[in-house]
Amino acid sequence: YNKTNGQNVKRISDLKFWANAGLVLASSDIVSDPRIVYDPTSQRWFASMVDADSSAADPTLESNDFLLAVSATSDPRGTWHGFLFEADPDTGTFADFPTLGVDANAVYLSGDMYQGMDNPLGPSLWSFPKADLLMATPTISNATFFGVMSYSQRGDVLQPVNCLDGSASGLVLATTDIGNDTDPHSNLVSFAVLNASQPGASLTTPVFIPTAPWIVPYNSDLGVPQFAARQPDATQTLQANDARLGAKVYAVGGTLYAVNNTLLNNHIAIRWYRVRAADNTLLESGMIADTNLDLYFPSIAANPYGVVVLSYQGSGLGTNGNIGCYAQAGQTVNGVTTFGSRLLLQASTSSYHDLYEQLSAAVTSRWGDYTTTSVDAANPNSFWTIQMYSSDGETWTTQITQLITTPQPVLGIQKAGTNVLLSWQAGATGYQLQSATNFHSPVAWTNVTQLQFTNGNQLSVTVPISGNAKYFRLQHP
Repeated sequence: YNKTNGQNVKRISDLKFWANAGLVLASSDIVSDPRIVYDPTSQRWFASMVDADSSAADPTLESNDFLLAVSATSDPRGTWHGFLFEADPDTGTFADFPTLGVDANAVYLSGDMYQGMDNPLGPSLWSFPKADLLMATPTISNATFFGVMSYSQRGDVLQPVNCLDGSASGLVLATTDIGNDTDPHSNLVSFAVLNASQPGASLTTPVFIPTAPWIVPYNSDLGVPQFAARQPDATQTLQANDARLGAKVYAVGGTLYAVNNTLLNNHIAIRWYRVRAADNTLLESGMIADTNLDLYFPSIAANPYGVVVLSYQGSGLGTNGNIGCYAQAGQTVNGVTTFGSRLLLQASTSSYHDLYEQLSAAVTSRWGDYTTTSVDAANPNSFWTIQMYSSDGETWTTQITQLITTPQPVLGIQKAGTNVLLSWQAGATGYQLQSATNFHSPVAWTNVTQLQFTNGNQLSVTVPISGNAKYFRLQHP
């Protein structure tokens, strides 16, 4: 879509997209679980999906393929180069729920591996040197496959970290359990891909990051007790999220931002995390919850100015309980993140029940599997969310929302020789630095005339130290 006016620029089916990218699929193949990431550093788009044999009684008993593509330019309407390869070339297991990550060194692709629908085996991971994918004729010949790994060692549903700021952490983050029980869990799992820009990459030893206990919001479509989402018609049959890390993990300035679902007071709630990438230290974590609504399928993104945006779905009992698309913006100041009020972006017109639930009371209605939140590469203060709502009670409808944020500036001051250095967030535009010699009313504020300069993500001004006391403030017109 055109970002300015919302006009539909190009629309194409997933199968046609992959055919245009040069891939030949069997007539019985379907494709699922799309991911697309734009990498500002290389100015390319990366896309992934998985295929499955629709003619098989249980496709997860068979091997399937990953589909990976890279755009030839920064324009996603142009040429793409695609690759089709067996998800598990070692043992031929089935990859579900692929996740995609990009950093300066590589592109990473993971799947949750099965050998039968009720037999999850563990996570898998691929690493592709990014330089190979950016060549005039892209190649994946130097990719590294790390095999099917252990849930207990590497975590459940791996999220390769997206470093869209030109850095290269090679990190992968996961939860220790996504939904096998309703017991408390209290660890994230982190490890890194080493030498990802070269063939023969390797993995570091996993690190377990202690967190406050969270409880898996267990979902089931088999008629057993479950924590599915409530709707205004008093049903609790809507498939909500489990405790996997949602959408994608963002890295900004050496900090990882991640989010998952938990339970609080018998309602589905959201837990968010800030993790220091250098040493896997949990810097901060918090809850987003509501006494009336279940909140599910969360996603998170952050910009260099400390602004953090969460988007998610919510539903519950009562008049305003239809499935809604929501967002909340916050800011990290002095190591503490505070979120503002919840925004309703779009509401469904009625409770949602799909055909499978209508045909069988033992089956829940499918929803999800994820929302996404992204920072606009051209304007870090602009965030985009892509979510779903129901327009007629049994139809998924896509909602795309732009959120314009304005970081609240925090003015810092430090001595620099015979000067003082005053700094604030570069994204907080339109502010004038002023000074005063005292606080006697009325205070006589004057504009600071020294030139501003940019230092990383900060605006700074150097002011000579004088013999008189001085006070400084940022004034917005």
